[in-house]
Amino acid sequence: MDTTGKIFITGSTGFIGSVLFERLIQCGFSIKALVRNRPETKPNVEYIVGDITDIESLRHGMRDCRYVFHLAAYAKNWPPNPKTYEQVNINGTRNIFTVAKELGIERIVWTSTIVTLGPTPHGVLGDETMPRITKRYFTEYEQTKTLMEQESTQWIKEGLPLVIVNPTRVYGPGLFSESNSVSKLIDDFRHGRFPFLLNRGVNIGNYGFVNDIAEGHLLAMQHGKIGERYILGGENVSLERLFQTVDRIDGTKRFQWKIYWVIPMIVAYFFRYRAEYFGVYPPITPGWVRTFLVDWAFSCDKAKQELGYSPISLEEGIRKTCQWLDTFQHNK
Repeated sequence: MDTTGKIFITGSTGFIGSVLFERLIQCGFSIKALVRNRPETKPNVEYIVGDITDIESLRHGMRDCRYVFHLAAYAKNWPPNPKTYEQVNINGTRNIFTVAKELGIERIVWTSTIVTLGPTPHGVLGDETMPRITKRYFTEYEQTKTLMEQESTQWIKEGLPLVIVNPTRVYGPGLFSESNSVSKLIDDFRHGRFPFLLNRGVNIGNYGFVNDIAEGHLLAMQHGKIGERYILGGENVSLERLFQTVDRIDGTKRFQWKIYWVIPMIVAYFFRYRAEYFGVYPPITPGWVRTFLVDWAFSCDKAKQELGYSPISLEEGIRKTCQWLDTFQHNK
């Protein structure tokens, strides 16, 4: 990819976005980054204060750019304003598409999510062509991202140079926040705060290392085909096996309590009602629990074959994550 072309990026302060942002700087790109608050300056980086719901800040940001990485989204468990998911994930993305088309952006990589494809039947490995097996949405995040991904097909037909990437469950060093929930889950398990295996830990998820996911974004910009989507992830494992991998790396065996769905669901409803009536942010919600009661097993073969995507093993990724968590805890 020609590094002389300026890049506009949204979500550069998020979990995946911050890793991609640093990678783009390493590659020598000139970057215009949309931010809510202006941070310390960096070489070859221009910060545009605004957000994706403000179309004028997008026009200012995308002007003179060739490429766009759109990672910004609202993916938290619960919003104080129920309209936030729609305002950010649908209307905000429409604003990105509108301005990109208006200004003749050469290529856009939009970060969607694996949940738009829906859960996978037991024993089935899903891919980009798999139709949703259910009309039900577990969360409003899943619903709004799915609806916008469906709408994007029309934008592509109208000439928008869009490539979509669908990250799976992302973990690894970086922000220690809700967006890095898998790393927080690993940290809680290592310290005895989360010994639970939801639904006995049997359900499969795909876990992708954050540096691989960020590199996959760059590869999608370089080699992705307009109108295509690419799953970016890693290995498919159960929650029980994920925790077993952590134990193996740490050289220990921790207690794991296999629980059925009823108890965590009751707790999640309690947290949700508390949030709705008292405004206390919920650590989990019923939708979050439901996503762990089904399988999300997916193949990254398309990204490997067409983009050159090459994720590291789960064991190596977990080892790097545990090393980072040890350093992070030591420096707190």
